[in-house]
Amino acid sequence: MSYSIEQRGRPNTPDYRVYFKNSEGKYISPFHDIPIYADEILISFPLNLSKRFLSVDYYFMLQNIFHAVVEIPRWTNAKMEIATKDALNPLIQDTKKGNLRYVANVFPHKGYIWNYGAIPQTWEDPGHKDGDTGCCGDNDPIDICDIGNKVCTRGEVIKIKVLGTLALIDEGETDWKVIVINTEDPEAAEFNNIDDVRRLKPGYLEATFDWFKRYKVPDGKPENHFAFNGEFKDRDFAIETVKSTHEFWKALVGKKTDAGGLNCMNTCVLDSPFQCSSGDAKATVDAVSSSVYH
Repeated sequence: MSYSIEQRGRPNTPDYRVYFKNSEGKYISPFHDIPIYADEILISFPLNLSKRFLSVDYYFMLQNIFHAVVEIPRWTNAKMEIATKDALNPLIQDTKKGNLRYVANVFPHKGYIWNYGAIPQTWEDPGHKDGDTGCCGDNDPIDICDIGNKVCTRGEVIKIKVLGTLALIDEGETDWKVIVINTEDPEAAEFNNIDDVRRLKPGYLEATFDWFKRYKVPDGKPENHFAFNGEFKDRDFAIETVKSTHEFWKALVGKKTDAGGLNCMNTCVLDSPFQCSSGDAKATVDAVSSSVYH
């Protein structure tokens, strides 16, 4: 499945929106409609064993390759994000006190030092206190930091390998930062765990920790804190964390938990009470803005 974007409004204005379309050119939600897994492979079964006796976990063999939506390309400063409370969840630029937000250059860093984004169909539940961090989720999809060599474009959907994670505690909330690499990176085969990042990209993890610790200081805020004394957890821990947020998302989009103002409108999540038609999705986009940015 391939995806494209449509920009509406002018960049660097509050009206700017980046909407997503599927390969058929129909509007979708990057939060809800892009599958979390990018590598579902149907496995074969013994002829004498009926598939109906097997659970979904056995029906698909998952290699833990995930999709990610790039919100902020490397080296850029505009704080773009999936608008979780807007219909169809376009990318928008975050605002504070009516002003567009830009992340400061914190020496020696320039903007975001990775391609920064989120894994679709995940949700850090603010009603769930994490057993490891002791804090509840931040009410957003789980964040990723892509360390690959390519500088991605805003709204690009990539396939990623999970390598590890850092547990940022942001204003009392758990805000996982999952370290990943684009599977199309020429060096992707060499990266399989967090120690590979430490070995092959010396200083990158330290720079990542430093960036998250200090990036709010220019705005007059104190340095951020971390669980696990700032230790990066390994691939297996990170994958389980991602999968747990997928379960929280399932409850959210299935209306089994309080959405708390989040918009769960989607076009292709089966059995979701929030599912809408392609026509309704288009009407929703057109109602927000008729101006397509070229």
